[in-house]
Amino acid sequence: MLSKFSNGCLSGFAKIWLLIFFFTACSGKENPPTPGEGKITFSFSHYNDNEPLQCDTMIYINAAGNHYLVNEIQYFISDVKLCRSDGTYQLIDQWKDIHYVDTDLPEAHSWHIFDPILPGDYERITFTFGISELKNQSLMFVNPPERDMFWPEVLGGGYHYMKLNGKWLSAGGQILPFDFHLGIGQIYAGGVVIIDSITGFVQNYFEVDLPNSSFTISEGDELIFDIRMNVENWFQTPFVYNHDDWGGDIMQNQDAMHIGCVNGKEDVFSFSVMNKKHIN
Repeated sequence: MLSKFSNGCLSGFAKIWLLIFFFTACSGKENPPTPGEGKITFSFSHYNDNEPLQCDTMIYINAAGNHYLVNEIQYFISDVKLCRSDGTYQLIDQWKDIHYVDTDLPEAHSWHIFDPILPGDYERITFTFGISELKNQSLMFVNPPERDMFWPEVLGGGYHYMKLNGKWLSAGGQILPFDFHLGIGQIYAGGVVIIDSITGFVQNYFEVDLPNSSFTISEGDELIFDIRMNVENWFQTPFVYNHDDWGGDIMQNQDAMHIGCVNGKEDVFSFSVMNKKHIN
């Protein structure tokens, strides 16, 4: 991390170092592990009912009996921790600590971790789904697609944790759109859902403890991990979510968002090691 100077400028040495750093970091080449460290990459996949997610086709039925389809899923994960059995952990925060995933953007399905990983045994991996209150600041993203994840300022500001957009076949036989969006919740005076009655906000981001995510990394190893989103579990575990009950838009419905967050923390995500190689 660069030091700040009292006059707001960098020294000549620091400028040279900065140019070297950015040329190296932005050259487009993967940095192989150097002696004494390993490297990891996260790959993100999306499944429904144990099969790769198919978008824009009404082939799914959730636990409430709703027939539905998914158009797209966009979300943030942040503050990834590689946890050891002694209670210590390595936080992924060098260069990039927030990653955006988008089912429509293949390039967003991989996160090449810049941080060198210390060799050893790791007990589990955790991450924040969404962005923590401390970091979730409006206007910190200036370019799309991250910029377009903004959460309205009057509803708490910052950014969506997730947009899961789709359609469902209602009990009345209509195909209706749903925006299963998670972000900052609101508290309304007297339960009257209008902007002027907001009395407070609820931070709905949550920590995911990936099951069966222990791993061992040795000096010179490169590991690729798959983080899978099991989409059906947003709607069934531990709470059954019924689109007919909650309707198409839940950005101002904290009760509905709470169900989504509890289900998301339970078993929406799973983990596996996709590939391991050693660089001599």
